[in-house]
Amino acid sequence: MKKSALALAVLAAFSLNTQAQAQSNVQVYGLMDAGVEYVTNAGPNGNSMTRVVSGGKNTSRWGFRGTEDLGGGLKAVFNLEGGVLLDTGAQDGTLFKRQANVGLEGGFGRVVIGRSFTTTYDLVIKFDPLGFAPNYSWATSGNATGPSKYGMTTAFDNLIKYTGHTGGFTYGATIGLGEQANSQADGRKYAVGGSWFGGGFGVMASYEQVNGNTVAATGNRDKTTAYHLGADYKAGQWRYVAGMRGYKLESGKAATPDLRGDTYWGGITYNVQAWTLTGAVYHVNTKELPAAKDADPTMLVARAMYALSKRTDLYMVAAHAKADHGQLVGLSRDDPGFGSTQNGFTAGIQHRF
Repeated sequence: MKKSALALAVLAAFSLNTQAQAQSNVQVYGLMDAGVEYVTNAGPNGNSMTRVVSGGKNTSRWGFRGTEDLGGGLKAVFNLEGGVLLDTGAQDGTLFKRQANVGLEGGFGRVVIGRSFTTTYDLVIKFDPLGFAPNYSWATSGNATGPSKYGMTTAFDNLIKYTGHTGGFTYGATIGLGEQANSQADGRKYAVGGSWFGGGFGVMASYEQVNGNTVAATGNRDKTTAYHLGADYKAGQWRYVAGMRGYKLESGKAATPDLRGDTYWGGITYNVQAWTLTGAVYHVNTKELPAAKDADPTMLVARAMYALSKRTDLYMVAAHAKADHGQLVGLSRDDPGFGSTQNGFTAGIQHRF
């Protein structure tokens, strides 16, 4: 069923691209990223593994987006985007898990309704030295150490999202409706923030809050908050970037402690001809845990990319992660940890269309 739905969606995309040129602009696009990874402590037995991975540098995806000129500087916009697992050819989640929205754009900015990435996500990925790599980046969501990933929410369902630009400033807000009859606040999510770039400098700040549902026994609800700060500086062939996230989960359940953790990262990038070389470090300061459970994991990453063309890159990346007090740590934001250290090496190729 899923394969049939995906095939029909692809055919519809190409059909739409052909038929709608006269009245609108529709683009079929995608990013295909696959590599071969060697990773240690890949299972509970402590053994290593060699595997094919999808999205070693960026998440593989496909989609179509479009605009229609409504006159007077106003446009109708839409975006449908789904993830693809290149190692198996399967869908990555639901058909359009990444984007499914429609809206309007004009001099006032852009407003969309549906499912999309949050304002926080849009801002933070610009301040990640690895550009939001599913493997070997903790800028959006940390590893599986301890009771939490100490991360942020990358996308909201049932959202209304605004994005505006003024000079070097980008700003916006996103609200995800909880759609609960008992309480408008149950399940509600929101994110706000802005960034500024000019003269080689860039700064960013954002805040998000995600509510759970009210717990009948206590009358309270889980509430997760995360704020981000970032700075960026470019000088010639060099780029320097730093960022941090302050994370807190306030538990609505009885006799359940809150969770807190701050994530810090920094990186340096050097461009020379077709090469892009990046070194980065990520660290999570876990808080309010017993001393023996205080993992405080750190990850070191080095990556080299070679541009075969404007749309095709080869890359090699190596990473090492370590946690304190024998706690588990994982290099990837998606995979669990099975040891207090983990090493990984990935070589891959990425193509955009």
